Amino acid sequence: MAKSNYTAENIQVLEGLEPVRKRPGMYIGSTDEKGLHHLFKEIVDNSVDEALVGFGKKIFVTINKDGSLTVEDHGRGIPTDINPKYKVSGVELAMTKLHAGGKFDAKAYAKSGGLHGVGAAAANALSTWMIVEVGQGGKLFRQSYKKGIPDTLLKEVGKSQQSGTKTTFLPDKEIFSTIEWDFNLIKNELRNWAYLVPGLLFNLKDERTREEFNFYFEGGIKALVAHLNVNKQVVSDVFYVSREVETTVAPVGIEVAMQYNDDFGERLESFVNIIETPDGGTHVAGFRSALTRSINDYGKKIGAIKEGQESFIGDDLREGLTAVVYVKMAADKLQFESQTKTKLNNAEINPAVAGVVKEALDTYFEENPRDGRAILEKVFLAAKARLAARAAKDAVIRKGALEGSALPGKLADCQSRDPAQSELFIVEGDSAGGSAKQGRDRKFQAILPLFGKVLNTERARIDQIVDSDKFKSLIIAIGAGISDQFNIDKLRYHRIIIMADADVDGAHIMCLYLTFLYRHLRPLVDAGYVYVALPPLYKITAKGASRYVYTEEEKTRAVAEYGAGAKLDVQRYKGLGEMNAAELWETTLNPANRILKQITIADAAHADETFTMLMGDEVPPRKRFIQSRAKTANLDI
Repeated sequence: MAKSNYTAENIQVLEGLEPVRKRPGMYIGSTDEKGLHHLFKEIVDNSVDEALVGFGKKIFVTINKDGSLTVEDHGRGIPTDINPKYKVSGVELAMTKLHAGGKFDAKAYAKSGGLHGVGAAAANALSTWMIVEVGQGGKLFRQSYKKGIPDTLLKEVGKSQQSGTKTTFLPDKEIFSTIEWDFNLIKNELRNWAYLVPGLLFNLKDERTREEFNFYFEGGIKALVAHLNVNKQVVSDVFYVSREVETTVAPVGIEVAMQYNDDFGERLESFVNIIETPDGGTHVAGFRSALTRSINDYGKKIGAIKEGQESFIGDDLREGLTAVVYVKMAADKLQFESQTKTKLNNAEINPAVAGVVKEALDTYFEENPRDGRAILEKVFLAAKARLAARAAKDAVIRKGALEGSALPGKLADCQSRDPAQSELFIVEGDSAGGSAKQGRDRKFQAILPLFGKVLNTERARIDQIVDSDKFKSLIIAIGAGISDQFNIDKLRYHRIIIMADADVDGAHIMCLYLTFLYRHLRPLVDAGYVYVALPPLYKITAKGASRYVYTEEEKTRAVAEYGAGAKLDVQRYKGLGEMNAAELWETTLNPANRILKQITIADAAHADETFTMLMGDEVPPRKRFIQSRAKTANLDI
């Protein structure tokens, strides 16, 4: 056996903020776009916490031209005096020490979003540089940092008429895969915060584009629910309850707002001390159990659910539900599943939320029988459709139509059986499918040609989908199933690529497939497995050499490069079927040359709203969308 060289010298102690730079994923979740914007959330969260405890009602966020971000509040300002234990200022302590902050003291921050004391320090550690300015006692203080290390001492640099903290930082491009701020993502986050803290003004500026927005709402989460339902036909008014109750651990403030619409999907947002919890937790579980019990009790009370009749289940209650669950609790009592705070774990919150919601809903149904019956009718339809869909789906399954052993005849499968190496092209039309089959790399590329427009699944039920030949073939080819049978571990391809013509009809077909994937195979989108291929619009040939261009603007520039006297052959591709196998491989299939767009969801609420607007039954919102963009729309893109 070889002698081990493992000694005490091999044990490393990471000092200061070194652990954050060494393992950033442990502190902010990832180093992609999501992780980048987590820095923004951590800094703004500190300013919102000041507003929550009554200091400062204005927060300013600016995306600067150099890519840095500035967050300014009118709160009390980070303490500038010297901490007697650590012999440094409160500013430096907050910005350079993990687990340092005022939020561990419930007296300073009763119901803050932060808890672990790593937010500002982590943002500092993962930035190329950061500058913190504090207005306090009529004086202005400033300190700068480089990669988390103080570059200067905290100094008094002038006078200030306004108290508060201003933080400007540039994320480190050595850490993040991108340091480009997403204006729309930041805008949506600030809008949510404005709903959660009524009376708090957010000002957002983008110095890169000169865009500017203000967000200020008095209606709280009731207004947020109404906003989420803006393009939907509602079947009830907004139910709202707000109450503070004692738990075995500490008092907890509970706010819930909900409203039903005539859609088939669910939109549930949950928050803890203004921190979004996309993975839910005990507060969401409490809400769901109370909703199920209250609606079943009401149905039995008015005779809508007969003796011995099957009660509603959770899936029946989710169709058309829009809800916001918001709890507030002392920060030092909160328990999250991880540092990124995506799921609440406090066990005592479940019965607290369930009790408040059950009591309030029972009263609401008694006092609003019209809404109660409308909700019951909606739930009855969902239950009826669930039973019908299960019967239709079971019939299909009994015939083996959704089992992986019976792959569709049109599918030209790849040789690889490793999903991570395999990709499936969903190709519009048999002609293009034929060229794609000839031009592909059979080792890892599968081709499924599907001719013509498919069913609009925005408002389609599962039984209609599995009865559609095109979608049935696609579901079988993907291999992961659908609805309650979906299992992403059975997925046969980790790249599912929609390849449609580069024209208006192709864009429509692409939208139909994206609607299906988003509404019915959503985990594929969330996992980043869905792509759109971008085929070229033109082939330009001069002196025997060809080049491909993908937009009208690119064609104009290319023609200008050849000069006025050049003899050019400009071929416009009206569809994929006009390309031969070699051209299709060169432009759209070859990983070395092709252009793929990965479909991601930065903001689920905005994505839901967009799909409803574009593919739903309501014409006016879609008409406004088209009219507002008609002046700049290029129909061939």
